[in-house]
Amino acid sequence: MFILKLLAILTFCYWAAMLVDTLRARKLMPTLPSHSKADSSASLLPSSPNRLTKMREAAEANQLPLVSVIIAAKEEEASITETVKNLLHQTYPRLEIIAVNDRSQDGTGRKLEELRKWSEGKQQVPVPLTVIHVTTLPDGWLGKNHALYQGFLQARGQYLLFTDADVLFQPHAIADAVHYMKAAEADHLTLTPQIVVNSFWLSAFVQYFFFTFSLYIRPWRANIDSQHKHGMGVGAFNLITRQGYERIGTHKAFAFRPDDDLQLGMRVKQAGLRQRLASGRTHLAVEWYTSLKEAVHGLEKNIFSGFQYRVSLAAGAVLGQLLLFFFPFIAIFVAGGWASWVFGISILTMLAVYVLLIQALIGKVGKELLVFPATVCLLSYIVARSVWLTLRQGGIHWRGTFYVLEQLKKMKR
Repeated sequence: MFILKLLAILTFCYWAAMLVDTLRARKLMPTLPSHSKADSSASLLPSSPNRLTKMREAAEANQLPLVSVIIAAKEEEASITETVKNLLHQTYPRLEIIAVNDRSQDGTGRKLEELRKWSEGKQQVPVPLTVIHVTTLPDGWLGKNHALYQGFLQARGQYLLFTDADVLFQPHAIADAVHYMKAAEADHLTLTPQIVVNSFWLSAFVQYFFFTFSLYIRPWRANIDSQHKHGMGVGAFNLITRQGYERIGTHKAFAFRPDDDLQLGMRVKQAGLRQRLASGRTHLAVEWYTSLKEAVHGLEKNIFSGFQYRVSLAAGAVLGQLLLFFFPFIAIFVAGGWASWVFGISILTMLAVYVLLIQALIGKVGKELLVFPATVCLLSYIVARSVWLTLRQGGIHWRGTFYVLEQLKKMKR
């Protein structure tokens, strides 16, 4: 009973601290504002018939930085057309798109070439689209990192936007992002997208995953200019100045990391550059996984990398989840006396933290909260299985390529 009472106190102290930190974090997690309607220099508003007005708007647009959007696509024929067309219809006036077909075996390359020819024939689509076809992967590179770096080598922009091949952009997304980044005098802006889900259990798991991810990473620290250790990057939207990207060593500096987006953000901070993280759920959306089964299979392939391929860290994470997130739901029935009440208060505090974080990152919380204990067990299982699979295989299978564990460990920092 002494151990249960001690665990009750420790659990409450942990969740009380997390609640205080989360309330503070809410002030550090803004939503990307929409300036496009009010700022004609950052968007293409309906043209005035006055020739002088048109000339003035063109001159203002030319003062904006050229943004090079770089997309890595491997086996993305189902989504690449819609993503690229969204980008071709952005309201931002100075834009180029570089789509890199990374050794795809499906119709991705063909669709990209069709899009390039289609855009060249449309007068109302003035955005240039460059298509690069990568056929081989050099040693020491993960495919996506190599593809993004190849896109950078062709880019002309002062700003570089690294994004994924399945992200849907609102027409004013890039215009608003550039406006926000310039106003904040930031070197790097990363946005969290709206996560599109099509089932209850997938939604519950996605919410829980981002909840635990936020407690582990604490992404809001990216917006604290006085600290230069913890940064954040989101694969759906990493907008960085060319100078900043070159300063962190480009993708060559983390060429063999599966978590390339997070590594980019971390290195921005460590280089002493100014970073901003904001919610972009009103500006971009992504269907992370189409089903719970796909999410489980996808994460078990690479979630071990988030623990730097260290079994001790992964084991600690699983144990911590089970003790602090899951066990309180059992302890309220078995602890007895005041310890049961403390565990009950801890559960309420934990769920309050959950609601606050999910509202800030993804949006509203619904019935998914009712299956919270089940999602704890599911993620614990995924982490444990990811460790087992990686050790058994001696590496990871990622996007059609096998990467040896010893090489991954060497490149983990």
